Amino acid sequence: MANQNKNQVNIELSPEMAEGIYSNLAIITHSHSEFVIDFIKMMPGIPKAKVKSRIILTPQHAKRLFKALKENITKFEAMHGEIKMPEREQQFPLNLGGPPAEA
Repeated sequence: MANQNKNQVNIELSPEMAEGIYSNLAIITHSHSEFVIDFIKMMPGIPKAKVKSRIILTPQHAKRLFKALKENITKFEAMHGEIKMPEREQQFPLNLGGPPAEA
């Protein structure tokens, strides 16, 4: 039991953070040392949008996030069916004032 408690992490979630922030667009840029994900809320007919949240990750954490998203999407689709994507995705400008992506 002592080992189990040693590996536990106590995570706090404030009421404000628990509400979450709606985002319908994410812009991802990267350098050799970090990935930056900007979460944006675009409103129909309004050409201007604000970044609502920015997450900065190391490349290793970005890959862990990718794997976790893939695993969770697979589980979701197994329970609820395939997530349908629009045939024609709406194209947004890729440079919204952030740094350009680097390989």
